[in-house]
Amino acid sequence: MTMTFRISHLHRRRQPLAPAETALLLGLAALLALAVLGPVVPASEHQHGFADQRALWGIPCALDVLSNLLFALGGMWGLAVLSRLQPGVLDSSSRALAALFFGGLVCTAVGSSVYHWQPHDAGLLWDRLGMVLPFAGLLGLAAHGRVSARAGHASAVAVLLAGPLAVVWWAHTGNLMPWAVVQLGGMFVVLALACLPRRTDALGVHLGAVIGMYAVAKLFEAADHAVYDATAQWVSGHSLKHVFAAGAAWPVLLALTALRHSADHCVPDVARSGQNGAHAVGVARRSRA
Repeated sequence: MTMTFRISHLHRRRQPLAPAETALLLGLAALLALAVLGPVVPASEHQHGFADQRALWGIPCALDVLSNLLFALGGMWGLAVLSRLQPGVLDSSSRALAALFFGGLVCTAVGSSVYHWQPHDAGLLWDRLGMVLPFAGLLGLAAHGRVSARAGHASAVAVLLAGPLAVVWWAHTGNLMPWAVVQLGGMFVVLALACLPRRTDALGVHLGAVIGMYAVAKLFEAADHAVYDATAQWVSGHSLKHVFAAGAAWPVLLALTALRHSADHCVPDVARSGQNGAHAVGVARRSRA
């Protein structure tokens, strides 16, 4: 009987892939094929030639370095909000993915600051490795919120594995294609996920706002010198790229803050009826659904 129970339990756990999970898996497989079989994309000869080379307070390329503080601010703020959420308000998977996203922003701030202090290939390697973490957290949150919990886990793990491999491949061969697939391809996956309805009780991250911030950041990155000239050398496009890229944390922060406020208002009402905190969260979630 015990063996029969275990087999039936395993059978229940091994649920078949839902259509959305299958589509996501096929999309990730297509991106992997593009990264491996796609054309070689060499790095630009001027990739380290940023427009704003001014020093300030002894800091070289000061605005490109200091603008990374926004990543650290967003990351630490998000981790602080997560730490104040009551147990049970946010499921453990979403909490872990959000922690990966916000912790990754702090790592991005460090890696990007080190790189922009003295731009060269070695520093760029650490810059990109730091970026892998928030990419993984964001894609995981998007897949978790629009497809399923296991899709969120799988997507985050896929980026955590593919990202460092793509960076190391670029460092050894100079081919940017795998890294471009991780960075840009991942955002196209987020864009596709944004078209799906949000799952009940999933963290309400506005994916459209995240994508919009990222798109504007990439435009400023491409127009680094043009923006620097247009602003009479006041600020460069790359510095503004950091501002908008860090702003992608704002929709996730808003979702967590709204969840915290909702829980703070719902729990006392149920607690007065003599119910415990875990039941209060359950009632609050059902009432929002």
